[in-house]
Amino acid sequence: MFNEFGKFIKLTTFGESHGPALGGVIDGFPAGLSINFEKIQKELDRRKPGQSKIVTQRKEDDKVEFLSGIFEGKTTGQSIGFLIKNTNQKSNDYDHNTGIFRPSHADFTYFNKYGIRDHRGGGRTSARETANWVVAGALAKQLLSTIKFQAFVSSVGDITLKKNIYDLDLSLTESNIVRCPDSETADKMIKRIAEIKKEGDTIGGIITCIIKNVPIGLGEPIFDKLSARLAQGMMSINAAKGFEIGSGFDGTHLKGSEHNDIFIQNGKTLTNNSGGIQGGISNGMDILFKVAFKPVATIMKEQQTIDEKGNINVIKGKGRHDPCVLPRAVPIVEALAALILADFWLLDKVRKV
Repeated sequence: MFNEFGKFIKLTTFGESHGPALGGVIDGFPAGLSINFEKIQKELDRRKPGQSKIVTQRKEDDKVEFLSGIFEGKTTGQSIGFLIKNTNQKSNDYDHNTGIFRPSHADFTYFNKYGIRDHRGGGRTSARETANWVVAGALAKQLLSTIKFQAFVSSVGDITLKKNIYDLDLSLTESNIVRCPDSETADKMIKRIAEIKKEGDTIGGIITCIIKNVPIGLGEPIFDKLSARLAQGMMSINAAKGFEIGSGFDGTHLKGSEHNDIFIQNGKTLTNNSGGIQGGISNGMDILFKVAFKPVATIMKEQQTIDEKGNINVIKGKGRHDPCVLPRAVPIVEALAALILADFWLLDKVRKV
């Protein structure tokens, strides 16, 4: 199993949802950067469970402990090791999963691939793994201090934020528990998620991300396009089912004369249908992309399934689960975007030496 992400900045992670701890090692991070530990913890707090009534009620502090690679508040250029202890596992909630496959989870595929699986929350397949990504992404954000990453929930089910992204006050994203920067739409989303949770069901939606102050030239033109790496990162997130950049699928309804981004001056363009990336390389405009998330697979309703011997069975979810993954996925989207851009930023620095 591969547990590494990145090239110049390489993140290697370990840990399971119901094991003693999660953690990781970050290699290739530059020396001499002063680290703001409070900002790193704030990012983890945005992702952690139990933060509101519309997410899982598992109570984890998600306090990160750095073991190496940082001395007197600065990075040393050596491997940055970190640990996040699990403190609130309730593994008995998963006893009913022993020998049986949950629909639309990784249980069936993991068991058939490896011949063994951790039924307690899915082990490594759990979204708890993403806490490691948020730590690495928080460090990447500090490295890229002039680049601004802002993700937000733009739809929940059929409730969609109608306003243009440039008409929104994105500073309001953290003002509500669903992380939508429009209060009226946010209230509708929160109400809908609460209704779905009461039904014992789940719901999906879309997260939009805008990245500002991106320098020109990040990304490679063939197999390492910036857009392709962003797609890989976003589609690595649990429950992610779709990725589009710039005009995305809507662009298929336009003619070339309507879709082309016309240059005006200094490399700027009248429109940004390219989403800030052309030929796989950042063009200096804002990077704009969306990530679609399916409804969480664990529901509190009976469903038909099979056991490890192929026999028909019935299963019903138990324990603490997110009725909607979106609010907690917002910092994960930002973290992976930051990690990917930091990787290309370092490559660009090396080439210009």
